[in-house]
Amino acid sequence: MMVAGIGCRKGVGVEDVLAAIETTLEAHGLAMTALSALATAAFKKDEEAIAAAGRTLSLPVIVVDDSALQAASSDTLSHSDLSQDVAGTPSVSEASALAVAGTGAKLLGPRTVLGPVTCAIAISGDAP
Repeated sequence: MMVAGIGCRKGVGVEDVLAAIETTLEAHGLAMTALSALATAAFKKDEEAIAAAGRTLSLPVIVVDDSALQAASSDTLSHSDLSQDVAGTPSVSEASALAVAGTGAKLLGPRTVLGPVTCAIAISGDAP
């Protein structure tokens, strides 16, 4: 499974979310078709741009509950004080991606920051 974790400022546009996903995938030499799902934290569940990105890409958007986000936080590579204060994790995008990708998942690298959006890619053992 390959998951794009998304973090963002409130009220971003779908174009911003899609650009961050595309930029992150390109940095790892991957195509959009490699993704299995998008993931974000529970407090971002009503962020329309993330939902719209999932619809545009025909991918499920999986909302990660706080306990799963916390459990994945120790494996993040980046640290944002703002993310830590607001979400209780050093990186919403990285922790969300790891939590959804599942047991044994790993990040392909630190999150990409593109304007108001962060994106991180996690893979589990069954990724292509």
